[in-house]
Amino acid sequence: MLDIEENHLTLHAASLKYGASPTRISVWLRIYREYGLAALESIKRRDRPPVMGRPRKDSKPQTELERLRKEVQELRTENALLKKVRAFVEGRNARLRAIGQGPSKN
Repeated sequence: MLDIEENHLTLHAASLKYGASPTRISVWLRIYREYGLAALESIKRRDRPPVMGRPRKDSKPQTELERLRKEVQELRTENALLKKVRAFVEGRNARLRAIGQGPSKN
């Protein structure tokens, strides 16, 4: 905040420099001006919860049995998905034949 105040940075320039949105920086500036630098240090940082994004890979090496069990489970899941897709396509094609249209050739 001192950098912004002393160098008269715009909110846009500060957002580019610090990687935060101009709105967030304006909130920080307001808090800094009202309560001082110590108030900014007490703000709790909000990180993304660990469940967002891709799951992290386990750092410990898996045994051969664990790896094979995981692979079998992934294949079972894929197989179940493919069965549902096939049933959906067959149902759609049956409905199209019933109304006199042919199924798509894609």
